[in-house]
Amino acid sequence: MDFLKATDQDFNAKFTALVNDRREATVDVSGTVREILADVKVRGDQAIREYTNRFDQYNPTSLALGSEAIAHYAQQCPADVKAALEIAGERITAFHQKQLPQNIAYTDEVGVNLGLNWVALSTVGIYVPGGRASYPSSVLMNALPAKIAGVDRIVMTVPTPRGEINPVVLAAAQIAGVTEIYSIGGAQAVGALAYGTASIAPVDKIVGPGNAYVAEAKRQVYGIVGIDSIAGPSEILVVADDKNNPQWIAWDLLSQAEHDPSAQSILITDSENFAHQVVDAIADILQDLPSQKVAGASWEEYGAVIVVSDLATSMDLVNKLAPEHLELCVDEPRQLAQQIRCAGSVFLGRHTPEAIGDYVGGPNHVLPTARSARFSSGLSVYDFMKRITYLECSQQSLQEIGKAAVTLAQAEGLPAHAGSVSIRLQ
Repeated sequence: MDFLKATDQDFNAKFTALVNDRREATVDVSGTVREILADVKVRGDQAIREYTNRFDQYNPTSLALGSEAIAHYAQQCPADVKAALEIAGERITAFHQKQLPQNIAYTDEVGVNLGLNWVALSTVGIYVPGGRASYPSSVLMNALPAKIAGVDRIVMTVPTPRGEINPVVLAAAQIAGVTEIYSIGGAQAVGALAYGTASIAPVDKIVGPGNAYVAEAKRQVYGIVGIDSIAGPSEILVVADDKNNPQWIAWDLLSQAEHDPSAQSILITDSENFAHQVVDAIADILQDLPSQKVAGASWEEYGAVIVVSDLATSMDLVNKLAPEHLELCVDEPRQLAQQIRCAGSVFLGRHTPEAIGDYVGGPNHVLPTARSARFSSGLSVYDFMKRITYLECSQQSLQEIGKAAVTLAQAEGLPAHAGSVSIRLQ
């Protein structure tokens, strides 16, 4: 864990190193992934079955989970968990419904008709990590925006190591209305979604988190299909003053550290004494935390505490870090939030832990990592829609704007462009 003080002479160098630190997989899996994708493209279902048997020790009679199997497993979801999923689903749906964009149509001053129509993608594939460590909340976060956007076909792939299926994942799929589910995972699942096989029709876009092989596979099939992003290890940045309970802040920092040994948790505070209280609280919590091994490794290797003189003038540090999750645990969080230009999602006030956003807040929890919040946003309805523009000139309006088009075409050395306009102006 790094402890930085803005008053130190070497602060700028240390902070720059923190910003530029890359927490990526140390093993290059690109070659292995390329081989798997090429094999799936050529041999289809046969290749998928072989990889599923090799990596997941599972040889299903059918790659697809039938409606009876889905219902059977979904019924095993504990009642309280299903009720919580339904609450989450309702809140996620309500928030994302408000994102539906409006079409544009107007006639300008010279009589040209212009417009823009939003249309949904036809088919989307959702990758869901499998086994007992899977995340049913991600099913809701990926599938519900696609459904709200109007996607006709939503396909889900979820690996089933040793045939083990998480009933909560299938319960989430039922709530989200996903009925086409395949019990496959890894790079081979991404290949199946991108290229299609005898059993699995290809999709137009692939979304959802996965391990290094899945992330690399998404990277390699991009262009054949769309993707949401290349997700890296999770991040949280907490801005907190000494009016906070240090235990609360410690738990918030560990909530992301427990995701992955490469996850990162950072605290920015204007009180050195409070900073030490939080560090001590983290040490106490880790002693009995079931996820201590992962969370402890993350905090030890990538955790950081930054002590500044004034929180209000330190938001430039936040924007440079461009965190996936940002908590503003201060008296007037909205004032600080006005200075934020680079963050995946912002959690305002002392009573809004990031974990609420992971499950039942409403906004999406699929967010940009690795400082990509500088130029990208979290998953939304917009990711499952595309824009088509249209243009209509009358004879009169073409006369008004056509000469300028001919001039520009000639300036660019494109005579056929100029000719296609000028012949209509004669």
